[in-house]
Amino acid sequence: MNASDYTAVHQSNRVKTQILARIQILSIFLGLLLALGAARAQESTPLEPAPAAPESPLPQPPGASAPPPVQVVITSQTRCVQPPPLLKLSDYQGPFNKFIGIFAVQLERRSVGEPHFRPGAALCSLNLKDKFLLFVRESYDPVTFLAAGFNAGLAQAFDQDPPYHQGLKGYSKRYVANLADQASYRFFRDFAYPSIFSEDPRYYRMGRGSVKARLLHAVDHSFVAYSDSGHRMFNFSEWLGTISAVSLGNLYHPGNERGFWPGAQYVGFSVLNDMGFDTLREFWPEIARKFKLPFRQEPPPEGPSQTP
Repeated sequence: MNASDYTAVHQSNRVKTQILARIQILSIFLGLLLALGAARAQESTPLEPAPAAPESPLPQPPGASAPPPVQVVITSQTRCVQPPPLLKLSDYQGPFNKFIGIFAVQLERRSVGEPHFRPGAALCSLNLKDKFLLFVRESYDPVTFLAAGFNAGLAQAFDQDPPYHQGLKGYSKRYVANLADQASYRFFRDFAYPSIFSEDPRYYRMGRGSVKARLLHAVDHSFVAYSDSGHRMFNFSEWLGTISAVSLGNLYHPGNERGFWPGAQYVGFSVLNDMGFDTLREFWPEIARKFKLPFRQEPPPEGPSQTP
């Protein structure tokens, strides 16, 4: 292959990569419109006066299990709050709800709400084992295999990684490569770097305030995370994890263009993708209410006289 052919191939691969990234970003953007629309509708709903009696949990859809009680862990130094357990797929009733529930479980696995209902308390941090289990569960989630199949289909349609060729054999190679991509991203961003920097890999849902403030909070997570001790810190796992995964992917993606600028593009697309999913995590309670889906509820606020 001469120099002109080599340049033409890599220019073609760059265009294909940009098209695939734009398709993925468009799908995330449509999800954001849904989330913001649900949030706007929720925000515009007039609030009723608070009753004199203690508030009861919001009603769940028929067939859904009641939200479990919040577990409070008290140590000699501080107290922390364990988030409510994840909803199970059996809590989603009906074929449509089951389908949405598959995606909802993965969204909620890396989402936690700040304990506004218990002043002075912080969320319990994840230890090394918890972070490793988060990585394993994310890697074996049904959505991971569905996403790998979808991405492999797009890659085959645009002939990304031409050395894999076409046909069933080519699709199988692309499918395995996409599974490896997702596993490496999650290993670096959910386990390796969070363990090294004592960082909490979960998204802390704001859950209150204006739509603008919550949207900025979701975007901000790509740059600011929480440490295991509950303090704000730079999101090392987002950036170092993405860079590490992209660099590793060059070993088994023969069509990837090497160099700083192509790598920076891959990293930028990935971060934008994460911003979109963080926004969906932030506004998922509103989306769940709109479609009458179950979701983990925050307990009512405690009065000043209540103690854990």
